[in-house]
Amino acid sequence: MDYSKTLSLPKTDFPMRGNLPNREPHMQTNWDEQSIYQKVLERTKGRPSFVLHDGPPYANGDIHIGHALNKILKDFIMRYKSMAGFYAPYVPGWDTHGLPIEQAIINAQGLDRRAIEVNDFRKRCEEYAWSYIDKQRDQFKRLGVRGDWENPYVTLLPEYEANQIRVFGEMAKKGYIYKGLRCVYWSPSSETALADAEIEYKDKRSPSIYVSFQVVDGKGQLDTETGVVIWTTTPWTLPANLAISIHPELEYSVVRVADRKLLVASGLLEAVTKELEWENVEVVSTHKGADLEGVVTQHPFYERKSPLILGEHVTLDAGTGCVHTAPGHGEDDFAVGQKYELGVLCPVDHEGKMTSEAPGFEGLFYEDANKVVTEKLKEAGALLKLSFFTHSYPHDWRTKKPVIYRATEQWFASIDGFRDQMLEAIKNVKWIPQWGETRLANMIADRGDWCISRQRVWGVPIPIFYCKCCNEPIINDTTINHIADMFRKEGSSVWFAREANELVPEGLSCPKCGAHEFRKETDIMDVWFDSGSSHQAVLRERGMSWPADMYLEGSDQYRGWFNSSLSTGVAVYGTAPYKSVLSHGFALDGEGRKMSKSLGNVVIPQQVIDKLGADILRLWVASVDYQSDVRISDAILNQIAEVYRKIRNTFRFLLGNLDGFEPARDRVAYEQLGELDRYVLAKAAQVTKRVKKAYDEYQFHTVFHTVHNFCVIELSSFYLDICKDRLYVEAPDSSKRRAAQTVMYDCLLSLVRLIAPILPHTADEVWNFIPGVEVESVQLTDMPEAEEKHLSFSAEALSKWDAFMEIRDEVLKAMEEARRNKVFGNSVDAKLALYPQNDAVAQTLAAMEDLADLFIVAHVDLHSQDAAAPADAVQLEGIRVVVAAADGVKCERCRVVKQDVGSHSAHPAICGRCATVVEEHYAHVHEE
Repeated sequence: MDYSKTLSLPKTDFPMRGNLPNREPHMQTNWDEQSIYQKVLERTKGRPSFVLHDGPPYANGDIHIGHALNKILKDFIMRYKSMAGFYAPYVPGWDTHGLPIEQAIINAQGLDRRAIEVNDFRKRCEEYAWSYIDKQRDQFKRLGVRGDWENPYVTLLPEYEANQIRVFGEMAKKGYIYKGLRCVYWSPSSETALADAEIEYKDKRSPSIYVSFQVVDGKGQLDTETGVVIWTTTPWTLPANLAISIHPELEYSVVRVADRKLLVASGLLEAVTKELEWENVEVVSTHKGADLEGVVTQHPFYERKSPLILGEHVTLDAGTGCVHTAPGHGEDDFAVGQKYELGVLCPVDHEGKMTSEAPGFEGLFYEDANKVVTEKLKEAGALLKLSFFTHSYPHDWRTKKPVIYRATEQWFASIDGFRDQMLEAIKNVKWIPQWGETRLANMIADRGDWCISRQRVWGVPIPIFYCKCCNEPIINDTTINHIADMFRKEGSSVWFAREANELVPEGLSCPKCGAHEFRKETDIMDVWFDSGSSHQAVLRERGMSWPADMYLEGSDQYRGWFNSSLSTGVAVYGTAPYKSVLSHGFALDGEGRKMSKSLGNVVIPQQVIDKLGADILRLWVASVDYQSDVRISDAILNQIAEVYRKIRNTFRFLLGNLDGFEPARDRVAYEQLGELDRYVLAKAAQVTKRVKKAYDEYQFHTVFHTVHNFCVIELSSFYLDICKDRLYVEAPDSSKRRAAQTVMYDCLLSLVRLIAPILPHTADEVWNFIPGVEVESVQLTDMPEAEEKHLSFSAEALSKWDAFMEIRDEVLKAMEEARRNKVFGNSVDAKLALYPQNDAVAQTLAAMEDLADLFIVAHVDLHSQDAAAPADAVQLEGIRVVVAAADGVKCERCRVVKQDVGSHSAHPAICGRCATVVEEHYAHVHEE
């Protein structure tokens, strides 16, 4: 046999191309068949627990890229924690109640909500929710997200609803729940009250009118020729006007304009004069606001008086300083109206239509009433100016339609009752990023009472009975426990299926009048109360640690789930239901624009996975600084795919060159490794230490860059390139070759575990090809430890090799230029002449052995620092280099140009080293 040609590139069954879209589903099927999630929990049982409580996505529609970003981040953390010494169960969940599903059913099935039986409608809503839970579950699993997918939490499940009722009951017992007439956000499009978290701001075009209210009783301050000027952007609220508010400390001016006398705040006189295009304005008198209290004006078109009252909410930001006050349609108006006992007039119904309490406008939709009201003002001579402007205005975040303020009786949670506790609890939470603490604290500090009632049917009922005789609301331990037990057995639909007397506990009597006849509350709870109760309904229900170690959601949840969960947690238990909160930004397109169908820039996760694979999408998540808004596009994903290819090819090379390597038999002891080998192990240990620290700090982009750089720079472009000669030319059992394989094996074992949380499919695939491993999945292993002996590699030697790496990068620039000039074809056809230009470079190169191997060339001549370099030498940083074609003949075996090719008569086509290797290998094989 001709052994001069038998030692060739090792091969592996590990595929060159990932073909992730086809391979990943098979791997996921295997994980399910292996019950890998259960095995992970079983392996880590008894360790300290780490609970990341999943914020429930809404069961409506396919997942979008924001869902993918969120769930993949969570999966990074949970996979890492399970490999880092923790018992880390992950229970995914879904939010299922609320208006969007109601609306989807109505639209899809052409239903009249008021004509269909309530539980029939609720049943259709439930079926709709389950259909999307199943669809989203498959989509989340396809992302490679590991969790208890067969036993998720769902807000419509009876046990969940029962726990929610108990949370409500505990808050009521502490006096935090009350019913009251208040001005709340009202959505005519949804026909329900809304909480602050359900409001978003969009631009809206509104009328802007200036109106004069004529004084009828000046109280000795103003005469009856004077008109008080108000400004409003909601003409439709004028039928509800009951007063005009002025600030007690502001100065007000009576001015004469043409034949009229008008009152405005002195500080706004110039702006009003310009806006109303007044000419020849004469100030007749000035008055302090407090002195005008009690002045009476006439409503412009009703036989109703409108007094001047004092309000601290009046400012000089805009308008006239005289504020139209309608207690039924504004928070400040309501508050000042209560102070002056004005009463509450709200002549707009649940659909946004004017009622009989607004004579002349009855039946008009409130926005349509704007024009009619304005015409009425014009007829009365009270309209001073009409114009239009576009401004930011609150909208229903579900229907995207404008909302109004409307005074109605609603159920509230009194934030004042536990605001200070919440603010204190926030201080004890770890916020990532840190500004999250300030953001939520400011929201809590400024937050009004939480309106928790909704006038819909798809949700959890507010569990309150009313006495039919005296209308007393009844809620106590007995009723709450009874209803919670009933809901746990039969679900909340039982509330709608039975009459009140079938729902009340046996023997219940009204504590106020002793009667035994009751009616039930018809409102349901705000869906934020649903999800805000999840710490009770999931963590405590399932015996998981409370509070959760982490909540992780998008930054919009400071006003949503973070907020509502904090409210219920503090109200019931006196502390936050989470130890830490991590928030992420939103996904934008490649140009930083918000994604929208109209722009055609929406990135759909499933399409990315079908084209590139889930591991590419996961690697993108790892690459971005997710705490800010992140960008994604085809171009960005293609760049990520290229990074993935380099990492995968590194794994493939490592695996290919471990063919035949048996760790137990072939490993070379650390002390017997060469300095280059030990240097690479030291760098690998640093990578391990840095990556684990980055995981601990949730800095996944640091993991991404650290692993990528190590694969590309220290391994592929340096160590593995240099080691090819050892691996392919030395005898299979030579100590040099085994040393390289030992280093490669250790690096591979570390890298595959370090990258497993981010690239679980690739990591598990690689794991199955690593020689000597007995565990069935990398998911059932722990993170690698940075060995102390590797970290304690001589600082001097480490510095020397780091310096050499920099020098090598410079020399490679000269070689690349020579290659382009066709001085040589392959680097082993070249020789180098090196001329150090300073002490550091000279000392570093002098300390290196086998420079030709390190530069992967045929020969290197190292000159002294004071040697003169020829004119054609390339000047680089700290060194001059001459690259030339090597002298000699190319060895047919090692492919290096050598001068001793043919020196062994039995092997005329190969060099002396190769001849020796072949002879020794032949002799060894012959002996066997």
